[in-house]
Amino acid sequence: MLKPGPFNPDEWEIKKTHARLGVEAIEEALQGEENHVPLSFLHIAMDIAHSHHEKWDGSGYLDGIGGEVIPLPARLMAVADVFDALISKHVYKPAMLIDEAAKIIMSGQGSHFDPEIVAAFQTHLDGFWQIAARYGDD
Repeated sequence: MLKPGPFNPDEWEIKKTHARLGVEAIEEALQGEENHVPLSFLHIAMDIAHSHHEKWDGSGYLDGIGGEVIPLPARLMAVADVFDALISKHVYKPAMLIDEAAKIIMSGQGSHFDPEIVAAFQTHLDGFWQIAARYGDD
């Protein structure tokens, strides 16, 4: 993830394993439910970890599912994850201005992202920016 520049095809395949690894880590945590520890919220986290790279049009990964088949929490996280990636500085790119990032999110409406979630994002863009400013890296 810290490589400057684009991934080659083998590196891209390795990068895509992070979603499955996240699911496996959460599955391990869920083993605590056997001890009657209330961890039901982790089922939602598992949906997010597994499906946050799916796309509305079905072209994403891990499963290539699309539309409302993608769990709602993962559809929400898809927008938040891309927005955060765009406005954050990385070793391979500078931070993007919020207006530019918002245009990219909005251009993905109906292809990358759930159209209703993009509409909500657009309506509440000021709130997204306030959260990013408060919790962003210095």
